[in-house]
Amino acid sequence: QVQLVESGGGLVQPGGSLRLSCAASASIFSHNAMGWYRQAPGKERELVARITSGLNIVYADSVKGRFTVSRDNAKNTLYLQMNSLKPEDTAVYYCNLHLILVSVDYWGQGTQVTVSS
Repeated sequence: QVQLVESGGGLVQPGGSLRLSCAASASIFSHNAMGWYRQAPGKERELVARITSGLNIVYADSVKGRFTVSRDNAKNTLYLQMNSLKPEDTAVYYCNLHLILVSVDYWGQGTQVTVSS
């Protein structure tokens, strides 16, 4: 069982920045993809960004050029640097670990990001 703990959410003004972190309780080195998803009120959960253990990266079109996903395997940690934040980025952000070989997913508890003046 792997536990994921997110941190770094909060309230920020439009145009501001936040950095989310997701710490995994076990090694995240190989054969996996880690990602950030978000869910706004009344909407379905959607992919924000995903990075595989081979460092292949996918971004949602809505965040390209503003968000950067990265991972530190030595620290078992996933990051999401969010710049130029917009009100429409307001959502609960969830960390996901997908184990490719066994097709198992783990989720964090979520962290709230609110972009408002």
